[in-house]
Amino acid sequence: MIADVREAFQQALSEVLGREVEVTEPVLLPGGASKEAWAVDADGEPLLVRRAAVGVIHRHTLSLADEYAVLRVAYEAGVKAPRPYGYVADLAGREAFVMERLRGETIGRRIVQRPEFAEAREALPVQLAEELAKIHAIPLERVSFLPEARLERMVEELDEVGEPHPAIELGLWWLRENRPPPRPLVLAHGDYRIGNVVVDEEGIVGVLDWEFAHLDDPVRDLAFGLVRAWRFGVDEKRLGGIGDVEPYLERYNDLTGFEVRPEELDYWELAGNVGWAIGCLTQAQRHLSGQDRSVELAILGRLGAEVEYEICHLLEKVS
Repeated sequence: MIADVREAFQQALSEVLGREVEVTEPVLLPGGASKEAWAVDADGEPLLVRRAAVGVIHRHTLSLADEYAVLRVAYEAGVKAPRPYGYVADLAGREAFVMERLRGETIGRRIVQRPEFAEAREALPVQLAEELAKIHAIPLERVSFLPEARLERMVEELDEVGEPHPAIELGLWWLRENRPPPRPLVLAHGDYRIGNVVVDEEGIVGVLDWEFAHLDDPVRDLAFGLVRAWRFGVDEKRLGGIGDVEPYLERYNDLTGFEVRPEELDYWELAGNVGWAIGCLTQAQRHLSGQDRSVELAILGRLGAEVEYEICHLLEKVS
């Protein structure tokens, strides 16, 4: 089996790189509830192969072909992102793409807690704002194939779960009734947070995981990193467990001229929690249905209750 996997990777990487390469044994990296990530070296060059899993977190998740196209656009626009090498339509039965394997840390709990990242945490709020401003400045004609997000999508996905969840339903009602005036659409990363960036001791090395990219209100993207789940235990630091929101918001406004108000962040922070609560439930359904049996997916289903509690807390705050 291992030999078959290595042979498949060697053939795919040779085609992508345009030359015959010798590859190391591919290593499936831990994590990745939505996609597989394989580390492999080709003639000594460190690469990462992102390959489709059995199912998806949300049914609106991009195909890997479209995700690769977004990554390429972002890289060409100067966003700190892995260098894209090529798309593979069939890698051992599933689509995949090949990109640079960046050196650094991606595990959120390590980034927000370990002492070796203390200086990085000081720099990250401003750096996160700078990279997001680059993403939101990308001309929409470069990504015209992307869908536009609607709040109604969350309603549809919750209905598909087929279970009563009053806290989520109340959150959805509040979001419908209190939506701020819409802003012009931008390219939104869709999952912009600690855990989806590569970090070293100096800060951001690269932005990862573009599978939820879409067209959206820019503040939704800006606020998603405030969701409590992405603070990784350092709950007092609202921005991803690394720091305060103010430097992040100020730098973003300076670069974009959007003049985002704090109350807009409050609205979209709640929306991010509602979306993540539904995501937890849909991932649990993958396990419960037998589509993709996984302890990790089952645990995420249980964690959804914590997110529902946070929704109640935020509703109390904004009411």
